[in-house]
Amino acid sequence: MRFLRIFALLAASLALAACADQGAGRFGAGGGGQDAAGAGLGGIDSAGLGSAADPSSPAYFNNTVGDRVFFVVDQSTLTAEGRATLDAQARWLMTNADYRAVIEGHADEQGTREYNLALGARRASAVQQYLVAQGVAPSRLETVTFGKERPVAVCSDESCYSQNRRAVTVLALGAAGS
Repeated sequence: MRFLRIFALLAASLALAACADQGAGRFGAGGGGQDAAGAGLGGIDSAGLGSAADPSSPAYFNNTVGDRVFFVVDQSTLTAEGRATLDAQARWLMTNADYRAVIEGHADEQGTREYNLALGARRASAVQQYLVAQGVAPSRLETVTFGKERPVAVCSDESCYSQNRRAVTVLALGAAGS
């Protein structure tokens, strides 16, 4: 009987640990996935985001400038609203040279995995090209695609699809490639 209690406790602990680790990923501080501490590429964790009132902080970038742009169905063309957000991102990045950015491309759940990975890559590339055209050094930017693998909203209607068709600019401290 005692063995069964210990086994049940162990199983419950493992289940809780697995739930707590959901959403962990390589990138963080504003986008796709974060590890359990919120740390992202370059070591920015939630404690390192700073104050949303500080114009040089990643929290300000995420909350005030805007860390994401949205796309129309099956498109990688930037909207006017997206270009306005990216203009603000470019100004922030040029003012805050200690940061680089990983641009994550995402898609909604419609379509095949392969199609959505390619679409996410085109979306990330469109953002990268726009930021470079605005004066951000290409060496400070990299792209990654997640396709439909990391939705922010899960349901099978337009209210969710529209939130998932996005590119997210994730800040990282330090020089590119480090």
